[in-house]
Amino acid sequence: MSETKFFSQVLPADVKTSNEIRKVSDACFSWVQPLQPEQPRLVHYNAEYAKELGIEFSEKEAKAIFSGQQDYPNQRPYAMCYGGHQFGQWAGQLGDGRAINIAEIETPLGGKTLQLKGAGPTPYSRSADGLAVLRSSIREYLCSEAMYHLGVPTTRALSLSLSGNQVMRDVLYNGNPALEPGAIVCRVSSSFVRFGSFEILAARKEHHHLKSLLDFVIEQYYPNLGTPAKDTYVKFFQELMERTLEMIIHWERVGFVHGVMNTDNMSILGETIDYGPYGWLEDFDPTWTPNTTDAQGRRYRFGNQAAIALWNLNKLGSAIYPLIGEAEPLENSLNQFKKLYFTQREKMYCEKLGVTYGSDEAAALVEQILILLEKSSMDMTMFWRRLADVKANSPEGHLHTLAQQTYLEKEEFEQYQEEWKQWLTKYGALVLQEGEAASVRKQKMNAVNPKYVLRNYMAQLAIEAAEQNDFSLVDELFEILQHPYEEQEQYEKWFAKRPDWALNKVGCSMLSCSS
Repeated sequence: MSETKFFSQVLPADVKTSNEIRKVSDACFSWVQPLQPEQPRLVHYNAEYAKELGIEFSEKEAKAIFSGQQDYPNQRPYAMCYGGHQFGQWAGQLGDGRAINIAEIETPLGGKTLQLKGAGPTPYSRSADGLAVLRSSIREYLCSEAMYHLGVPTTRALSLSLSGNQVMRDVLYNGNPALEPGAIVCRVSSSFVRFGSFEILAARKEHHHLKSLLDFVIEQYYPNLGTPAKDTYVKFFQELMERTLEMIIHWERVGFVHGVMNTDNMSILGETIDYGPYGWLEDFDPTWTPNTTDAQGRRYRFGNQAAIALWNLNKLGSAIYPLIGEAEPLENSLNQFKKLYFTQREKMYCEKLGVTYGSDEAAALVEQILILLEKSSMDMTMFWRRLADVKANSPEGHLHTLAQQTYLEKEEFEQYQEEWKQWLTKYGALVLQEGEAASVRKQKMNAVNPKYVLRNYMAQLAIEAAEQNDFSLVDELFEILQHPYEEQEQYEKWFAKRPDWALNKVGCSMLSCSS
């Protein structure tokens, strides 16, 4: 097995080492130094993951290193340069405005980059301060780990720290800024290279660096494709398309909405990155987005995430086109996306239904259920989890359960009861026809339909307690979300519909990018 080569060892560094905000050219990253926190406090440490990584620090060392107070041993921190399309518009240079890579290390899990989010300004901070607040840091820390245990490709989280500093933020961008506790998350990935990492180099016509970056990515993360060359670049684009599609299918499976799928928030590994204004579907609404910035256009709504992934891949294809010189092979991959999406989506929903993919009956059930879920305002997580309890020989008995899972008033739901009865009858008939034992079907369905997800109101309750120096709910949710497919009877209270008070509460319904 060849030795891992790391980003900062291979790619060109910014010749300027001062930390003022500026345009950076002829470089893929800049050397920086985290801001010294006033009174750091390590409030949560993912000890199990640290053990898997082979990281061994005392509590004192971990507090200092993962708050940016002290350098990681034998490492030099840096921030990455990238660009991106934000809400469909080219934004030019973006970069790690509040993220600092503090270490690139070899671990039992392979080469990993450790990154502090909220550790201070970099040349890419634009008009911002490079800091993060506790509420957004809790959301990222909990959600990245929740996604991992749900089986969704994602970055990981190693620690959550308080900086001891107060940070000024305007939560809803409505002219009401306030001081909030500053915080820092240490997140981990094999690579933090993004679609935008290629876009900025292409935009600047730095094709020699573009080639160096693509060769590095292929050699380190796609070695199965062979020696970098034009045909390898095409194979890389095809595989990244497939990985990105797989990620989107997983998002849809568990009801996750990223909220800000800009090209600078798209990982070159096909994993979920940058947990900003994300959310989880409660009532099944394909038009929902958690992002206040996107409230009018709803570009990044739940039902549009596959289309946006394709749009973003198109932009990546345009960026690496100069290295290939032919549009057709890239277009072939892009043209496959839509067909593959609908096939994989149907397979995924058949798994959630506990029926075999491939029959006309199964396809019809999938099509009908998505319509019914939306118009009868069913709770996404509760509906799918409890569907495994349907008795195939008397499925209409499940109507009472459905009535408990809708966000509609009783009278409103009653108008859909006949449609539900017809659907349940067809569903029960297909289950009986396939002949699988009820216990086996339930086990399979429960393996893909989680019982616990990080609903926004749950995160908000943990945030409000933490802002009062009570991290017990962070601890509790962290524990629950490590086992999302298990019953965990002691935590049954979290398997419930969104409470009424959360419908319009800040942090529970819509969120901004402010953090």
